[in-house]
Amino acid sequence: MRKDLFGALLQCEPLFVNKEVMRPAYTPDFLPHRDAQTDQLASILVAALRGDTPSNVFIYGKTGTGKTAVARYVGKELIKKGEDLDRRVHFIYINCEVIDTQYRVLQNIANHFVKEWKDRVPFTGWPTDEVYAKLKTNIDAEGGVTVIILDEVDKLKGDEVLYNLSRINSDLVRAKVSIIGISNDLKFTEFLDPRVRSSLGEEAMIFPPYDADQLKDILYQRAEEALKPDVVSEGVIPLCAALAAQEHGDARRALDLLRVAAELAEREGSPGVDESFVRMAQNKIEIDRITEVVRTLPTQSKLVLLATLLGEEHSDGGGLTTGEVYDIYKDLCKASGVDILTQRRITDLVSELDMLGIITARVISKGRYGRTREIQMSTPIDSTKVVLQEDELVAGVMGVKPRKQLRLI
Repeated sequence: MRKDLFGALLQCEPLFVNKEVMRPAYTPDFLPHRDAQTDQLASILVAALRGDTPSNVFIYGKTGTGKTAVARYVGKELIKKGEDLDRRVHFIYINCEVIDTQYRVLQNIANHFVKEWKDRVPFTGWPTDEVYAKLKTNIDAEGGVTVIILDEVDKLKGDEVLYNLSRINSDLVRAKVSIIGISNDLKFTEFLDPRVRSSLGEEAMIFPPYDADQLKDILYQRAEEALKPDVVSEGVIPLCAALAAQEHGDARRALDLLRVAAELAEREGSPGVDESFVRMAQNKIEIDRITEVVRTLPTQSKLVLLATLLGEEHSDGGGLTTGEVYDIYKDLCKASGVDILTQRRITDLVSELDMLGIITARVISKGRYGRTREIQMSTPIDSTKVVLQEDELVAGVMGVKPRKQLRLI
């Protein structure tokens, strides 16, 4: 008899009323502790309701500080007010982490105004100047004011699209365009072409991190909408807020902790969420993050990581020196047929892995022998191995052993 995979699972009592409320893409009707930023952005964009061109804005702040939520909320309210006043206002949101080339950005904006599928700009194949011309035609045909949000704007490949969009108003007759750039990188504009910087950097907004009390307010608000009443234990939300406050006041992290904790409780058939589920969620999120980072590493970085991992497995305790990691790395390259990079380049790759939090590489003094780096894994060896084995080339040299027992000073 065939097993009913989902029957028993559907019998479990759900804890969620609306899980989407816990997702980063959800925009609530009220944003706690972001009144000042909401009012400031609204005071800039109100020009659109008068038929004028709003100033271009750059919004900065660390991940999870409400930049995207505020921009989308103000945009949603702008559209509603425009409909009430019979003003032609358009609001376009683009995530540049996904749509990262000039062609794709221009194509997405142009297609926002297209009603018939046959009139759409194709995913690829047109010259860029033809896409830009189509975009201008479409925007001008609609008229009014168009506000374009470029989220994660620092992920764009090249300055060309920013240059074109910053100058587009001089090419339009009936329409006006305003740009809002959102970035986690405070120094992003320093690397832009000076012409782009002068055109786009008209206004700047900086979003401070949330503190633990502010994060609690955000979580209570979302939990009330997302979860059934009285399913969250008293200490759960303060714990989620405290853990996220340690990581630069990241509201996204706090929401993920609460959501995953509730999901784990739901899967286990628990009638509620207690602090133990938050601790489980913390471990799961961290492992998921590590998995994604390791999976997307270039081959050379994976070999350096494997060299560190194998060195630690076969050492007699303590960390490894850069030289020891490099010796194992060379053996792995020879076994896999990969070109061997210089030790200086491997030192750079070690620094990158350290920055990603996969390994730790701290400088230690060896007295009269000078200074060296002590390298250790900072992620679980077993779970890291499992991810590395997904790469066929790396999996083929997983069994390589260091030629001798590593001697640690």
